[in-house]
Amino acid sequence: MIRNSRSRSLRFLLLFSSISLHFVSGFSNDSGSSKNDAKTKSNVTSSSGTGSKVVIILLGIVAIGLFSFYLFKLWQKKKREEQYARLLKLFEQDDELEVELGLKD
Repeated sequence: MIRNSRSRSLRFLLLFSSISLHFVSGFSNDSGSSKNDAKTKSNVTSSSGTGSKVVIILLGIVAIGLFSFYLFKLWQKKKREEQYARLLKLFEQDDELEVELGLKD
């Protein structure tokens, strides 16, 4: 079950990153016909700056996703422990009831 949820979240992350890369490539300014070297150099530096921004944003998204996954697992563990404690309490009450009724010594 854990393996299935991990593969599902990994597929979602891969889908999300591929869609976001398509948007980033769509917004880029492709000026291959420019004849001025200064414009070409400024485009190269701006696209490398954009590339580093994209990498930083993607790393931030991955970090947020991993942190959310960790919090979700922590929440699941807490819920599981609460349910187990309620189950133990339920069986303890049954034993006390049997002793009170004299069914068990």
